[in-house]
Amino acid sequence: MSDLDTLLMGLRAAGESTRLRILFLVAQGELNVKELTQILGQSQPRVSRHLKLLCEAGLLERYREGSWVLFRVSADGIPAALQRFIADLVPAEDPAISRDLGRLEAIKEAREEKAARYFKASAADWDTIRSLHVAEESVEVRMRELFGGERAPVLLDLGTGTGRILELFSECVDQGIGVDASPAMLAIARNRLERAGLTHCQVRHADIFHLPYSNSSIDAVTIHQVLHFLDEPAKAMEEAARVLKPGGRILIADFAPHELEFLRESHAHRRLGIEAQQMEAWLERAGLILKNQEVLPPGPATAGEGLTVSIWLAEVPARAELSNPAPGVAVKGVENK
Repeated sequence: MSDLDTLLMGLRAAGESTRLRILFLVAQGELNVKELTQILGQSQPRVSRHLKLLCEAGLLERYREGSWVLFRVSADGIPAALQRFIADLVPAEDPAISRDLGRLEAIKEAREEKAARYFKASAADWDTIRSLHVAEESVEVRMRELFGGERAPVLLDLGTGTGRILELFSECVDQGIGVDASPAMLAIARNRLERAGLTHCQVRHADIFHLPYSNSSIDAVTIHQVLHFLDEPAKAMEEAARVLKPGGRILIADFAPHELEFLRESHAHRRLGIEAQQMEAWLERAGLILKNQEVLPPGPATAGEGLTVSIWLAEVPARAELSNPAPGVAVKGVENK
């Protein structure tokens, strides 16, 4: 099929009001059929037919994750460019679009409320819960090895939870900062750091999608077992890249793809692991260069029931110039922009 044919096919697929609304909604983040049905107020068969046409035209991508089928915007090529162009043109003030956005926000708030209840109930036993599925000690050892011997003046741990990663890297940094949206988790983390005497490490309440730090003010970022909880991991990656200095490192650990459905309902997981190809796309979109990736299978202590963990090390290009400065809180003498 020629590029012109591809473009025409995409335009035909987009030329209907419900499909335009779907394109706009999926541009805000991955959604499944049930969620789209709730937002659009239409039957599941009808929504599924629209999605089929959009996928056939390449404007959306369909992928299965356990029992869920999720839809996301195309990654590249003419369909991706056309999808972005169309989504930008859709008027957010239109009554139908405005209503859709309100319903989408309600769905996201329900997800966040469910996750907050889970984190509050699980805070005291968080490390135990994590260790049920993977040999955590092996992951921590390899994370330290990949981080390398170069000391980081300022380390930022996103979604710090109980503060374990700050404790793990405390000897490698001059200042460690952990941010989390859960007050219950932060209380546990503060107590942990105080008991360990790690006065150069602190935790703060913050949104990882809107970090209160200036552009290019952080030397290293860690994201440990956080991305599978998020609706929009790509945005978290972009925000992390924004605050990293040129040459700054980012170390990510998360589950590889798996089929353990109970983690969605019982443990508030939004996605069942992360594919290597998806991570590479997120890193590229954020302007980060992948330096290393490792896969750690579950150890014998999990009796064959553990989850495989992937670890990625990436960095900001040494001469990168981050655009769109955003105001933030200075970190130890780093001035706001």
